[in-house]
Amino acid sequence: MSDGQQMTRRQMLVAGALTGAAVASSTLWAPKASAAAAPAIFYSPHQDDDALGLAGSILEHKAAGRPVYLVLVTRGENGDLATLMNEDPCPLTTWGASSHPCAAGGHHDLSWPTDGTSMIVPGRTAEFMASAKNLGVDKIINFNLSDAAYGTPDHYNAFVNKVKAKIKALAQQYPGASHKFTAGWLEVTDTHKAISDAAYLLMNEGVLTDVRFNYVYAYDIPTNKRANGAAYVLNIPSAHMAIKRNSIYCYNTWDPSRNFYALGYHSVPDKLESAHADPREFVFTIPSGYRTGQITQPMTSW
Repeated sequence: MSDGQQMTRRQMLVAGALTGAAVASSTLWAPKASAAAAPAIFYSPHQDDDALGLAGSILEHKAAGRPVYLVLVTRGENGDLATLMNEDPCPLTTWGASSHPCAAGGHHDLSWPTDGTSMIVPGRTAEFMASAKNLGVDKIINFNLSDAAYGTPDHYNAFVNKVKAKIKALAQQYPGASHKFTAGWLEVTDTHKAISDAAYLLMNEGVLTDVRFNYVYAYDIPTNKRANGAAYVLNIPSAHMAIKRNSIYCYNTWDPSRNFYALGYHSVPDKLESAHADPREFVFTIPSGYRTGQITQPMTSW
């Protein structure tokens, strides 16, 4: 199968069941990073953003011998996802023309608390850790912040300040590091935008000097428009794309004995399928006239 061909959804499900073996063997390709080199630090707002739109770029830096650190910014609480996981049959299988296979065979047999934290956070984080292991990152850093950018402007600004303080501490700890975020101004998610705001403010203060933004939600838009406005389009080599797909499968594996409940796939199946099919990632720089604050629609005119 070529990089440009989309795996069928059922094929993706079957491949996801093989994640354990894939993760165990996929990190052996990478050259050893130079301990003297400044790291490239990638920031994943939630569990699954790493596999969606950062994995190819992570592997590019690994191939160059650069130390790569992967930061999980939020805990990824999600009450709606907890409610979905309690439903039988699985709603993914009953969405008509857009239906998706369920890694549990359509029946979860769960009775989770719907607080969005007690089962969701450890389950999502288990998937993230498996994906990070698959990518061979040199260090995993968990900011462990509550996903609290939503609500009032005060809530949003408090979250920006918490993220900003943690990024600043990393920049001081690792001078000369490059910092890779997601393009929050294009992604209609307050958490993503808040993290971009924190990066922008630190750039203005001179704390961050080498900064790029991957558009991880590009896979929601038509294929021929994903590169619009990008400073750089990464064409992911086939060997790296195979590893990226293994990271995607980490979010589509059902193995309760390892705390894997395919939460990433149940959360964003269309995004993961589109990223699986497109061997490209889209790197942006901060636009002129950037505005901080909550976002209600993608700022594609910037």
